[in-house]
Amino acid sequence: MAMTSGGTSQGYHTVFVYGSLLADEVVKVLLNRIPASSPAILPDYHRFNIKGRVYPAILPVENNKVLGRVLNGVSNLELDILDIFEDVEYARDSVEVTLVDTLEKKQAYAYVWDNKDDPDLYGEWDFENWKCTCMNDFIEMTKEFVEELEHSESKSRVETYKSFYQSTDDNSSMP
Repeated sequence: MAMTSGGTSQGYHTVFVYGSLLADEVVKVLLNRIPASSPAILPDYHRFNIKGRVYPAILPVENNKVLGRVLNGVSNLELDILDIFEDVEYARDSVEVTLVDTLEKKQAYAYVWDNKDDPDLYGEWDFENWKCTCMNDFIEMTKEFVEELEHSESKSRVETYKSFYQSTDDNSSMP
């Protein structure tokens, strides 16, 4: 088999992450391990806030860049889990990133926001702010998602997200 974008025929993939998956704690809950990773830059993209959500979206924007990291050695099964986690809101695209340490260019998969004209995208999402204000709840939501995945209840990540944040946020409005 030929080499595929972001991976090999043996089933190991490189995935560029830029939002909640920058947190090792979230990756560990999802994949039950933390793959080797390297800081990376995705050129000509922008990381947006999404109204009513705590996670970001990326879309192509010339002369911008997104700082994130690549997860290396992601298996086919782990890629399937990430696909389900990212749900229908994102499309898995092949992108070229630059590794920060070596300036090596590398093909990787990235989850790009599917609605290119979404009016709910604004500003720039901030990982450090997210870690302080949202990470603990997001980890709990991710645990619920994984439990449902393991028990084949097959609730989508968007449904899990909405039901989790409704139940934890009934007395206050979401951002």
